[in-house]
Amino acid sequence: MPISMFQVSVPRFIHTLDNLRNILDKAIAYEEAGKIDPSVLPNARLFPDMLPLSAQVQIATDSAKGAACRLAGVPIVAFEDTEQSLADLKARAGKTIDLLNTFKPEQIDGSEEKELVIKVGGKDTPFRGMQFLLGRSIPNFYFHVATAYDILRHNGVEIGKRDFLGPA
Repeated sequence: MPISMFQVSVPRFIHTLDNLRNILDKAIAYEEAGKIDPSVLPNARLFPDMLPLSAQVQIATDSAKGAACRLAGVPIVAFEDTEQSLADLKARAGKTIDLLNTFKPEQIDGSEEKELVIKVGGKDTPFRGMQFLLGRSIPNFYFHVATAYDILRHNGVEIGKRDFLGPA
């Protein structure tokens, strides 16, 4: 049975971004309980040379929408990277979910051999659709969502594996 490029991408991105919104809700509650200053978490990093939470969420959402748009052959919808608060980051995840919900399977299925050229490290890198999705886009998406989770957990937000994975 052939793989459904749509099923392994759009619904998985939506599910994980929804889990990220729920995690951000817990982080917002953590702030509101006075456990941490509201300016700290969006700027928090795991290590000084790593990107902050805000960038992790921005890149995760860009990865999801970029994959869907590229595979569907439609222009990539750009979001400004202006989020300052956890609520802003949650809204960005929601906006990405709304965009992903506009895609239909027939727009993405059959894109396994589609020729794509993606900038990687500032260099044009050729990919075929499936190679791009399974070898680049999905791992990059989960890397940044997991790093966002790790930053929040490292800063005391009470979240666990069930929050990351969400309901089945």
